[in-house]
Amino acid sequence: MARRGTEAFPELGAHCDREDCNQLDFLPFDCDGCGKVFCAEHRTYRGHGCARAADQGRTVVVCEACGDAIERPAAAGGGREKTDAEILEAHARSRRGCDPARKRKPRCPAPRCKETLTFSNTSECKGCGQKLCLRHRFPADHACARVSPAGAAAAARRKGAGACARDAQKKDGGWTLPPLIRNLKMF
Repeated sequence: MARRGTEAFPELGAHCDREDCNQLDFLPFDCDGCGKVFCAEHRTYRGHGCARAADQGRTVVVCEACGDAIERPAAAGGGREKTDAEILEAHARSRRGCDPARKRKPRCPAPRCKETLTFSNTSECKGCGQKLCLRHRFPADHACARVSPAGAAAAARRKGAGACARDAQKKDGGWTLPPLIRNLKMF
C-alpha cells in the first residue's frame, strides 16, 4: 500500500508503489489491474510491469450491416470465448436487432446535393415541410411546392447572373470576373 502525503498534509498525494521509484506524486494513478498507486512515469501496465495487464483490455466486434459496436464479453470461469460470428448472430437476434437503416445518414433532398443532415446544419422548410441543408433552406433554392413564380425568377437570376466574384470561373489559368463586375465603373 502506498504511503499517503507528507507529514504536514497527510491526505495530499501518494508515494509510487514501484520499489525503485517511491516518488511523491500529488496526482497519483490507481492501477485497475493490481490496485496499487503509481506516479505519472509508472502509471501504464508496461511501466510498472502489472501482472494482470493481459485481462484488462476490452474489444468490440463491429456489425457491417448497422455499424453498431458490440462488446466482446470476457470468458467467465475459464469458459471458451465466443467467436465473431456467434457475437454477430446474437446481435441480429437481440431485442434491439440489427437495423441497416440506422447506418445511413439522412441527406439533403435537393437535386445534386450530397450534404449530410446533422443537428446543426438542418433546416425545415415552412412551405413543404422538408428537412434541408442550410444551402437549400429557402423555398426558391429547393423547388418547393409553395414557391411563387416571382421567387423562382429571382432565384434563377441569382444563379445565372453570377453577381458575385465568388462565382467567377477559372479559364486559361486565370480568374475571370462576371460581366456585371467587369463593366463596373468606380469614381
